[in-house]
Amino acid sequence: MTIRLIWQQVQRWWALALVIFALDWLTKQCVEASIAYGQSIPVLPFFDLTLRYNTGAAFSFLADAGGWQRWFFSLIALAVVVGISWRLVKVATTNRLEALSLSLILGGAVGNLYDRLVYGHVVDFLEFHWQQSWYFPAFNVADSAITIGVVLMLLESVLAKPQKGPKE
Repeated sequence: MTIRLIWQQVQRWWALALVIFALDWLTKQCVEASIAYGQSIPVLPFFDLTLRYNTGAAFSFLADAGGWQRWFFSLIALAVVVGISWRLVKVATTNRLEALSLSLILGGAVGNLYDRLVYGHVVDFLEFHWQQSWYFPAFNVADSAITIGVVLMLLESVLAKPQKGPKE
């Protein structure tokens, strides 16, 4: 396989990550322009649009840590972006399901990294709940892409054919 072909495949996967980032950014801009902070707009009996800011990680982990977590989570996201980009070069032409999952995770990581660097928090707006008593933490398109990417990666690991080692 030529380097040119590999590079073309990598660019396609990076383009998918860019589409995820753009969709995440666009939806966050629309929500911020339309909804006041803390406001919830019922869409379905179990789903609201809302506007929340998360200075922590998943499920607001370390949200009240005093500010250092912004840079800590930004560094982690940057390392993830570099690592995934490197891995995409390795699997772009040989493992489409892994490349797809990595592209989704990459796009989501860049979306949330952008928010942290520009705003100091991640913008969340999708909120699912059961009646009015149990609420799942609000999330966004980037979080959704990361979750789908991780599920696909787990699926890929289950479906992968075991590698045969050298004969003894």
